[in-house]
Amino acid sequence: MFGLKGSDFALFLVVAVLTLAAPFILNPFPETSSLAQFNGGYPDLMQRFVIFGIFAIGFNILFGLTGYLSFGHAAFLGVGSYAAIWMMKLLTMNVIPAIIMSVIIAGLFSLVVGWISLRRSGIYFSILTLAFAQMSYALAYSVLTPITGGETGLQPKLNDPRILDAAPEGGRIPQANLFGLDMGESRVWNVGDWAFTFNAGYYVAAVVMLVAFYLSIRIFRSPFGMMLRAVKSNQQRMNYTGLNSKPYTLAAFVISGMYAGLAGGLLVAMDTQVGPERMFWTASGEVVLMTILGGVGTLIGPVLGAGFIKYMENILSKINTTVLEGWFAFLPDGAADAVVAVLGLFVGKGWHLTLGLIFMIVVIFLPGGLVEGGRRMFRGRDRTATRKVKSGQTPPTSKPAE
Repeated sequence: MFGLKGSDFALFLVVAVLTLAAPFILNPFPETSSLAQFNGGYPDLMQRFVIFGIFAIGFNILFGLTGYLSFGHAAFLGVGSYAAIWMMKLLTMNVIPAIIMSVIIAGLFSLVVGWISLRRSGIYFSILTLAFAQMSYALAYSVLTPITGGETGLQPKLNDPRILDAAPEGGRIPQANLFGLDMGESRVWNVGDWAFTFNAGYYVAAVVMLVAFYLSIRIFRSPFGMMLRAVKSNQQRMNYTGLNSKPYTLAAFVISGMYAGLAGGLLVAMDTQVGPERMFWTASGEVVLMTILGGVGTLIGPVLGAGFIKYMENILSKINTTVLEGWFAFLPDGAADAVVAVLGLFVGKGWHLTLGLIFMIVVIFLPGGLVEGGRRMFRGRDRTATRKVKSGQTPPTSKPAE
């Protein structure tokens, strides 16, 4: 269905259901519970979940299929964001033109960067992309301040032209919208002690992510995707056969950059404040972590990695010393102080330390990421069931021949 074979369509269906139900699934505690402050389902986080999922999906098309590791993909995220905010300032606050322009500008910029960077491979390619990203950050931060707003960034203002929009009423700055639907509009549904938030911006971003995920499946299963795998497997041998691999790698780089630009445009639809920090090297490193943590070269891995990191960031960063003291108040004073002092290093502002430890464990024991962990669990269950059948503990499911 939709050009997908059975297993791929089933995977797409699972991702669609989980994505659309995520605001409800990721509210683990009732609003009346003392633990409700750790709920991850508030609109800002949920939108970041799917937007960075798009970013990671695009990065995986380059890194997962070709093996080219880019350390500068945040440059395309930032360029896409600036293109989107300028469309909102000059044309309209409707997010459709902003998103389209963010994809186009990011694609053109990635074409230039890729054409230069792909002249080298391995670590040299990675350093080149990092250099481009840092140059872009420096230009946005200081040199191109009339265009980028410098350190303070850009946001919509009352005196912006917006030639397709009517004059704002009441002196209010207009909000990002989709044909009048406010991207920041939220509705709360109360079901007993539980409160579920419906956010228009999240579901718009979620639908875009599902389309991006569908396209990535088609790319992975296409002859083009097979050529990219050949590049990753042995590019030199591929060149010996007479095939020029550069057009394929450049196309993958541009597609990946367009995904990043799309994510940048959606970030502007969610938050119309754009700054140069989106181009900083840490943003590029974050998408690398997401992809590796979820599973490089897998379809669903980057989405899982993005959701895992963003969800952890929300939960662990909220746990402070006061919360820990309340949790371990039942211990003797000396023991409670010691436990709080140790655990306090791994939560709150130190949540990156916990993420680093988890990343080390995954890389050492699960090189294939979270997807490999899931496969191992299912394989373990299958082996256990097989052993039980062979030992006679469980009757076989198939009827023996008479």
